Amino acid sequence: MRYFEKILEAFCTKGCKKCCDCCFQDDKKENKIEIRHSFRDSILDSTSSNAESLRSFRERNDSENSRTDSVSSSGTLDYKRYHTTPIIDMKPIEFWTANRENVQPKTKRRLPSESEISVENFQRDLYEILPEESPCLTDEQKLAQYQLGQIHFGLQYEVSSKTLVVKIIEAKDLPPPYCLDENKQDMSHSNPYCKISLLPDQKNSQQTTVQRKTQDPMWNEYFSFEVSYKEVQMRTLEILVKDFDKYSRHCVIGQIYLPLNSVNLIKGGHMWKPLIPGSPERQDLGEILLSLNYLPSAGRLNVDIIKGKQLLQSELVGGADPLVKVTLIHFEKPIKTKKTSIKRNTIDPVFNESISFNITPQQLENTSLVISVWHHPSKSKDEFVGRIVIGKYGTGPHEFTHWARMLQAQRSPVAQWHSLRLRQECDQVSPASIAVQ
Repeated sequence: MRYFEKILEAFCTKGCKKCCDCCFQDDKKENKIEIRHSFRDSILDSTSSNAESLRSFRERNDSENSRTDSVSSSGTLDYKRYHTTPIIDMKPIEFWTANRENVQPKTKRRLPSESEISVENFQRDLYEILPEESPCLTDEQKLAQYQLGQIHFGLQYEVSSKTLVVKIIEAKDLPPPYCLDENKQDMSHSNPYCKISLLPDQKNSQQTTVQRKTQDPMWNEYFSFEVSYKEVQMRTLEILVKDFDKYSRHCVIGQIYLPLNSVNLIKGGHMWKPLIPGSPERQDLGEILLSLNYLPSAGRLNVDIIKGKQLLQSELVGGADPLVKVTLIHFEKPIKTKKTSIKRNTIDPVFNESISFNITPQQLENTSLVISVWHHPSKSKDEFVGRIVIGKYGTGPHEFTHWARMLQAQRSPVAQWHSLRLRQECDQVSPASIAVQ
């Protein structure tokens, strides 16, 4: 027994010589303090991403450790002083940045060339103001107000062939020419004809024959338009009544507009409609389809005259006798002129003829083609109808585009439709046109 007490006295740190409970209690207190420190260190490790907050926390920790050293060995430790919550400096989350739109950089606009901004190249009909038609006026009121006469026509849609048939029957009480144009040579009689279109398509228009010297013309002519029934419901029938004049422009006597969705086309029928004033329109000279092809190895430029469409009518009977003349221009000097055959009694001629010129690749960049349509009467000299210029001194953006496409697609033919222009209009924008009479 004595031996056992000596052993306890040797190991007892408090000198109580009785038991080692006090030592065990002190060990428990030290273990609690170690657990608290280890918990605090784990929190510090979780916030190591923020260097500034960690530094401030460590400063507070050092001050607290200095205080714990001054506590007596027999005293108890205050739990609140050691259980301090670390302060974490969090940056605010900007939720609005997730919906921020990406702003695209502004692209530099391409400046148009001089040919593209020329006044002559504007499509004037797009800027013309059509006369306002009052929807409250009845047909009788329109006839009494405008006094331009009326037209009789019929409509029928054939489902089997998907074709709209328009019959132009007659017109009556048309005004005399002096009421519309003071430059007419015959002031007492008109030479009326009709031009029919399904708007907004004006290129596939058709026209009647010219009735000579009458204010009450009779036609009884049929015209067909291949169009689906669903599409025809979105079209508007336009009938222009014009006065033919061999020596001046064909003036518009009157016109009608009829939305086809307001008519029972399957049942069909005939109707009279009063003419209303027509808007001033650009001279319609017709169109021509051309194909260009250049062979650099052979030094040959091929011009295919394919066909024309709705050329200006030059004769009361038969329409016109058109031919095409093609002149090769180098800089502003005419080199050679070739022409097609004459197509008799038609305003929609089909030529399918090819004209070739020998020209080197070096000369091609300074070359222009003046393409003119003429009417060839049997007993007088040729009458000018219209022209275009393609090449270096082109008459418009469509002509420049056709020439550029040909240069890019050498050895391959490139076809394109062109609207004919007046001689004065071509002379204003193209020196090559001036060089050709």
